[in-house]
Amino acid sequence: AAIVLKDLLGFESTFSGAVIGIVLAIVVGIIIIGGIKRIASVTEKIVPFMAVLYIVACLYILLINFSFLDDAIALIVREAFNPTAIGVGGIIGVLMIGFKRAAFSNEAGVGSASIAHSAVKTKYAASEGLVALLEPFIDTVVICTLTALVIITFNSTGVFSYGGQDGGVMIDGIMYEGAGITSKAFAEYIPYSDIFLTVAVVLFAVSTMISWSYYGLQSWKYLFGRGEKSDLTYKLLFLSFIIIGSAASMNSIWAFSDAMIFAMVFPNMVGLYILFPVVKQQLSKYLEAIKK
Repeated sequence: AAIVLKDLLGFESTFSGAVIGIVLAIVVGIIIIGGIKRIASVTEKIVPFMAVLYIVACLYILLINFSFLDDAIALIVREAFNPTAIGVGGIIGVLMIGFKRAAFSNEAGVGSASIAHSAVKTKYAASEGLVALLEPFIDTVVICTLTALVIITFNSTGVFSYGGQDGGVMIDGIMYEGAGITSKAFAEYIPYSDIFLTVAVVLFAVSTMISWSYYGLQSWKYLFGRGEKSDLTYKLLFLSFIIIGSAASMNSIWAFSDAMIFAMVFPNMVGLYILFPVVKQQLSKYLEAIKK
């Protein structure tokens, strides 16, 4: 969110990122510390609307560039499996990057989303598990695939002149990173889309921070006990990381996030393996109930 805001406002310095981070931290702090739930309730209603609008915008751009669509899909497959890519670790490298970005995007296998789903009242636990399966499908399979195709078709005229080591690309002499590349692609075909995309990314980011603050708080309480001082300590630490993350480079953010995601995935996967018989039993029970 900070990177997209910096691109929109024309800021480039680390200091500007920290300032944007402070503003985001204040907004999130008002919600998680001040207890003002109205902002959170408004955000959770706007975000699904933004997601649908984003999908429609992607489909519109892809329809405009329909003649390049088959080339874009072919490019993805060809570059993933060509002999040169294999020689430099292409298949393994692509799989690793894909797994890392997918885990970061939809949290599948991390164990965080289960904290939210566990609060749902349902007769069959497996029914909520099946609902949870929609999240990675919509997020990664639909939205991320559409985004990738939009960026590739946007580059069909060769506008990317340089690919940086940190994932950035040079467009018209300016280095863009992360969502900034998507923003540039959208602006090429939809007027004022950079403003829409900025608002959407900020809303996605704020809603994500609110939900992750809840996940972290539940874990914090489990480890350090319940109490106002304990809760406040966690929330202040959480808000400080918003500022640090906004001021840091995209490469640093990815590296740190990947490390933390892996630290969560490993023990969670061990737990999933142990609980596999229980999951299978619950699923069988639910499927039997559906048949009846």
